[in-house]
Amino acid sequence: MSDALLTFEDFPAGSTLEFGAYPVTKDEIIAFASAFDPQPFHLDEEAAAHSMLGGLAASGWHTCAILMRLNCEGFLNRADGRGAPGIDEVKWLKPVRPGDVLGVKAHVLSARVSQSRPSIGLLLFRFDVHDAAGTIVMTQTNSVMMGRRGHEHGPNKIARPDASTPLLPFDTPSVIPPLSQIEIGQRIVLGTHAFPADEVIAFARAYDPQPFHTDPQAAMLGPFGALAASGWHTAAAWMRTMVDAKKRSADVARARGQIPTEAGPSPGFINLRWLKPVFAGDSITFDTTPLEKRVTSRPGWGLMRSRNCGINQHGAPVFEFESSAFWRMD
Repeated sequence: MSDALLTFEDFPAGSTLEFGAYPVTKDEIIAFASAFDPQPFHLDEEAAAHSMLGGLAASGWHTCAILMRLNCEGFLNRADGRGAPGIDEVKWLKPVRPGDVLGVKAHVLSARVSQSRPSIGLLLFRFDVHDAAGTIVMTQTNSVMMGRRGHEHGPNKIARPDASTPLLPFDTPSVIPPLSQIEIGQRIVLGTHAFPADEVIAFARAYDPQPFHTDPQAAMLGPFGALAASGWHTAAAWMRTMVDAKKRSADVARARGQIPTEAGPSPGFINLRWLKPVFAGDSITFDTTPLEKRVTSRPGWGLMRSRNCGINQHGAPVFEFESSAFWRMD
């Protein structure tokens, strides 16, 4: 087998790849959720049994991270990958349970050469994540940038703020009001998450083992010029600040003698964009802005659509996406 890296030309439109057999354990589900998505249906079997999910299930962000790991092992770590600008759509179709074994079927939907950077090709993939029975549990659609054969290109030129760049004060976290009182278009500050180098490396070793996320020296020669967090680490950190904001809001409601609003799972998200690298040592303030509230066919549950963002300590947007999530009607 050739040691040459796979390039854009190795992924023609219409081709497919199949790979992966990732066993999902109860301990891993709980460990990931404890760090990034500590909601009862991801942590506690008894509480999960009485939730909308009907039993203990992996965080959707955990499933995304597992897909990233499978992609690295399946083809990315043998390819001249140049990163991904974001994710067009994710649909969480079926809960991922302890004991599931996940595999991937990757479909190349289109392949085109970048007009602005002809040394790069853009591959549009749909990844179908399935369990051992072949049931699709999640779909993800996104573009991957890939080097073209016979073209020379250096690392991306990303300007990193120097030590003289002023730091901005972190926004004070907000309290999320009950669903009926949430104002459309009103920004809600969720909290701030720091990305120390050891956490960046630990997450990447588990779920995104590419050198620019795991090795500070190799990262200097990579596309970001320095050690940077996996995009899925950034997304998972947003989820952690969201759950912390929900808990903080529930504590305020109880202190006022009110019943906290119950939050449910999410069916997926669209238009996720990693706007700038999150470098080791950065701190990101995350927020959510409600865009729409509506009643659903599930009795007692509403669905809220929101725009979500992350801003670094210099005031630069680094992350955004649009989500939907179930909330108990009050």
